[in-house]
Amino acid sequence: MPARPPPAADPFDPLDAAALVGPGLLAGCEWLAEAASTMDRAREIAADPAAALPWAVGADRQLAGRGRRGARWWQPPGSLAVSIVVAVDGAAGQPPPGWSLACGVAVAESIRAVEPEAEPLVRWPNDVELAGRKLAGILVEAAATGRAIFGIGVNTTGSAAAAPAAIASRVATLPDITGRSLPRQRLLETLVPRLLALLADLGRDPSVLGDRYRPLCALTDRPVTVHVGETRLVGTCRGIAADGRLIVDTPAGRQLVASGSLTPPAEIWRGET
Repeated sequence: MPARPPPAADPFDPLDAAALVGPGLLAGCEWLAEAASTMDRAREIAADPAAALPWAVGADRQLAGRGRRGARWWQPPGSLAVSIVVAVDGAAGQPPPGWSLACGVAVAESIRAVEPEAEPLVRWPNDVELAGRKLAGILVEAAATGRAIFGIGVNTTGSAAAAPAAIASRVATLPDITGRSLPRQRLLETLVPRLLALLADLGRDPSVLGDRYRPLCALTDRPVTVHVGETRLVGTCRGIAADGRLIVDTPAGRQLVASGSLTPPAEIWRGET
């Protein structure tokens, strides 16, 4: 039997984890060839009181990325999939209000900084959209040890044509829009200090969030339906308040929504084929 040729190398852009460790960046970074979810390893780090922070865990292939409300997150292999563990000031390890929204802002700003042809917006509360489709997903979790984990997935390569049929029309990749992949190293080197600096700014002045979010809000002056538990709130978005709450003008008057979802429960993708 003739010998099989060696497998082709993965066409992933190289990532230098050591270059992400240093002042203003990370205390540690590890990169996995494959993971069900980078959040799993990040939780182990968050549970270790001796772990130096901030610490990042990334993977070339993430097989079961997760989002809010039990949603699954699809992304092409070789895209940016990373979870960042940070220390939390406050009791019970609860992330301060607005951190999830702040992460969406940092991701959108960072993509704009390194890819001038892309102008992503933030779809409240924290999804990042490009050309009206979801480009990046974010999940923020609290750990009992006084840490928080930012799970970030950005479709830096590949094509939405490879996505499951149920969501192919709802997701985007940078090559679909710009015609080229975005190097993960460049994006991380921009994103990490920007995110950490924004979180520090929010600790000093919470109104910074509204100032940074408003020009990136994908929903301002658009009709919205917000699902808050079993309640549907229908109206027109008027941006966000200083504390990150969504401003919705409804027939019954103006409402400020602290948490909710713009995706109907029946349309949440949970990984079914």
